[in-house]
Amino acid sequence: MRLIKLVPDNTNIRFVAVRKIAFTVTLILSILAVGLVFVRGLNFGVDFMGGVAIEEKFATPPAIDRVRATIERLGVGEPAIQQFGDPTLVSIRLPVPEGDAGATDRLVERVKTALSTEFPGATFSNYSTVSGKVSDELVTNGVLAVLLAIVGIAIFSWFRYEWQFGVSTAVAIIHDVLMTLGFFALTQMPFDLTIVAAVLTIIGYSINDKMVIDDRIRENMRKYRKMGMRELIDLSVNETLPRTVMTSLTILLALTALIVFGGHVLRGFTAAMILGVIVGTYSSIYVSSSLLISLGLQPGAPVGEGTVKEPVPQKGAR
Repeated sequence: MRLIKLVPDNTNIRFVAVRKIAFTVTLILSILAVGLVFVRGLNFGVDFMGGVAIEEKFATPPAIDRVRATIERLGVGEPAIQQFGDPTLVSIRLPVPEGDAGATDRLVERVKTALSTEFPGATFSNYSTVSGKVSDELVTNGVLAVLLAIVGIAIFSWFRYEWQFGVSTAVAIIHDVLMTLGFFALTQMPFDLTIVAAVLTIIGYSINDKMVIDDRIRENMRKYRKMGMRELIDLSVNETLPRTVMTSLTILLALTALIVFGGHVLRGFTAAMILGVIVGTYSSIYVSSSLLISLGLQPGAPVGEGTVKEPVPQKGAR
């Protein structure tokens, strides 16, 4: 039985040749992502904003203005209402009510009763509540977790290889995170702790893919000490391309099944992961590896332990 090969043997794609185009596209997309975050903002979920988040399932897609008017008549505060990918599923966010521990339960019951009366067939899904103090702590901890992950991975790459690898790793990861934030700013999908977990998972996937390529670059720098950096990086990326394509494809297949059958609760997490796998694969192949040339990594440089430094002709290492 013959094995299926998604990438033919002896594939020789010149990735470095298009690095300037890749850098330009990456820069433009990163600027657009930052602009979207500042202009449109992120639709922070109850985890970060604080309040009571209620999910209601309607028999048919409801008119949002009618839902809003029904809740405003209760006098429970200004509601923030959003439809999910399923138009019959609506998220309603309200301020945390003052009073005893049962105040939130009574608020939810009032909303449920009002909606089921106004919209026959409407059913309650679930609700969650977070205080303002807790939400502030979650914002701080979430941002800190992402920043520490980026800095820690960059430092590891620096000491594991050379400083150029650390910088290229940080650039690739920041690009992947910005793309995720820009996507959520554009779509206005709820951004909560689940998405923070997705971002950290994306960082882990991206660095795993990049480390495989970096290890192959280091091995080839020892093996082909007189080869120019352009040719060496193209060789390394092409040698690891079957593994990269197969890994990304299998993960995407699993995520596609999850977004189709996983329900709305996991939709944001799965969407973030799908985007992260795509942009992470792109940044590992086209951005971070080629960036090593722009950062001045030279053939024959001491890469990791056990490498002997020798003078080598510098062909194409500009």
